[in-house]
Amino acid sequence: QVRLMESGGGSVQAGGSLSLSCAASGSIPYIKVMGWYRQAPGKQRELVATNSGGSTIYADSVKGRFTMSRDNANVIVYLQMNSLKPEDTAVYFCNMKSWTDRDSWGQGTQVTVSS
Repeated sequence: QVRLMESGGGSVQAGGSLSLSCAASGSIPYIKVMGWYRQAPGKQRELVATNSGGSTIYADSVKGRFTMSRDNANVIVYLQMNSLKPEDTAVYFCNMKSWTDRDSWGQGTQVTVSS
């Protein structure tokens, strides 16, 4: 079973930056997709960024501000968030999908951006 542990997050003023990381542990199969999602209060969980080994796909709302990277050797995924806006406030979840399409999720980390 894969366990994902997120770190980072916190509170920042608008225009600031935060970094998130997510490391996998346990019995780790080959991971083909890594990504980040977020869920704001009262809203559905939405995709932030995803990478299947090639180019990273970003939500339109974060393009040019967020950068996702992955460390395949250590099975870690990162999210650098710049120029943060109050509407970026949400709980951020990392996701990893194995070669058998089994999804694993982190516990979530809160990001709060004040105006």
